[in-house]
Amino acid sequence: MNPNYQALPLTDNAYDQQFELTVEDATALLQYQLHHHYLSLIHTEVPVDLQGQGIGSALVEKVLHQADERHLTIIPLCPFVARYLHQHPDWYRLVAPGYRPANAQ
Repeated sequence: MNPNYQALPLTDNAYDQQFELTVEDATALLQYQLHHHYLSLIHTEVPVDLQGQGIGSALVEKVLHQADERHLTIIPLCPFVARYLHQHPDWYRLVAPGYRPANAQ
């Protein structure tokens, strides 16, 4: 993760069912649904002005850390999250078995 984003707080906006990461007055978001101990990650959105700067990846990483701390199993429905997981396979340990690639553990 870009060191400039490490200190930024991740907001869990439970009312809108989205995690939010605000950078320079713009907010990136990751929409979710929570069902018991399953966290479905549905859609990632990064404002145009912030795209290509690693904000989306920082957001996903922060969400995965929070899911890990809360002992949640994730269901990666968002293509951006799925790509992130493919690039960082150590996080597959949080993914529900039916949503892991065949070779992931």
